[in-house]
Parts: sequence; C-alpha cells; structure tokens
Amino acid sequence: MYIKVHVIPESREESVVEKEDILYVSVREKAEQGAANRRMLELLRNHLGGLSGKRLKIVSGHHAPHKIVSVD
Repeated sequence: MYIKVHVIPESREESVVEKEDILYVSVREKAEQGAANRRMLELLRNHLGGLSGKRLKIVSGHHAPHKIVSVD
C-alpha cells in the first residue's frame, strides 16, 4: 500500500492531518540530515496505529516535501 505524504518541517506543533488522499505531517525537526523524514515516519506509524509488525519506507521524495511512503 502506498500513502501520499506532504511534510511541513520546523512547525510549532506536530500533527498529522488527512485531506482527501494526502496526509499532511507537521514536524518540529529541520529538514536536515533526514531528521524531518525520521520524525515523519514515527508520527505516521503512531497515526495509522496497528502497524507494529509493518514497515514504513519512503519510496520517493527523500529530498522533497511531497513523498510517497510504502507500507509493507
């Protein structure tokens, strides 16, 4: 399964908001050295729930705010 994600780094509050078929994830971390991506994956795992045995992986958009995340 693939999820479309838009990451908003350096936000005051962390949140995950779903609009249509895109998840908007606000993180406090800067978009440097993958910090925002790591935190985004943590927040997604918590938001989606029940993914303890599942793996989240960024398929495209490693250096862009728009990403596609795979759930294995």
